[in-house]
Amino acid sequence: MSLFQAKGLAKRFGAVAALDGVDLKFDSGQILAVLGQNGAGKSTLLRILAGLARPTAGTINWGGGESQRTGVGYLGHQTMLYPELTARENLIFAGRLHGLQNPAERADALLETEGLLTVGHRRAGTFSRGMAQRLALARARIHAPKLLLLDEPYTGLDQAATQRLTQRFSKLNENGQSLILVTHDTGQVTALAHQAIILRRGRVAARLQGPSLERKQLEEQYSEIQETDSWA
Repeated sequence: MSLFQAKGLAKRFGAVAALDGVDLKFDSGQILAVLGQNGAGKSTLLRILAGLARPTAGTINWGGGESQRTGVGYLGHQTMLYPELTARENLIFAGRLHGLQNPAERADALLETEGLLTVGHRRAGTFSRGMAQRLALARARIHAPKLLLLDEPYTGLDQAATQRLTQRFSKLNENGQSLILVTHDTGQVTALAHQAIILRRGRVAARLQGPSLERKQLEEQYSEIQETDSWA
């Protein structure tokens, strides 16, 4: 089942084209990785899908109609947590914003799922980067979205925390969660993704799936596109 189909997505900031005619079809239950150099348009694409930015041109047709937009969870570069609130208070507040009838119950369930129940009383500002990212993931999932958009979720994490987060994403997908992941980490792409696209200057330079997602092939194609860009 298709979650959405985007056609001709473009986003301009003055004379600069952040996205320039992106076509993308995404099916339920998949993990899609989006790669590319800084400025390639990755974050812009996710913000448009999240409804945080409007495209200059193009369309997005949601499989469940426009109401499908409410079924999107977004985790950006920042955790979007309130440091003075406790972990539990952050989730309850997010739940109220989404109109949940019992946000406290949902908050406790997510804290337990993310292994944070025993520190739910602590202020989010005291958390390590890894703990804060797990809490931010819980916040993004507070309304049980069908689609999770993850913009560079591994930023600032050590190797152990990175592996734990990858395992968490894999488990969520096994339970039916669809994910779109922006990352520079080709190793995590190989471990997680069913398909990947590489953006270059706002356009899709490559689409990969199956054997082309094996680490060696992926890294070779990614490097080739980056090298081409550096000499352009």
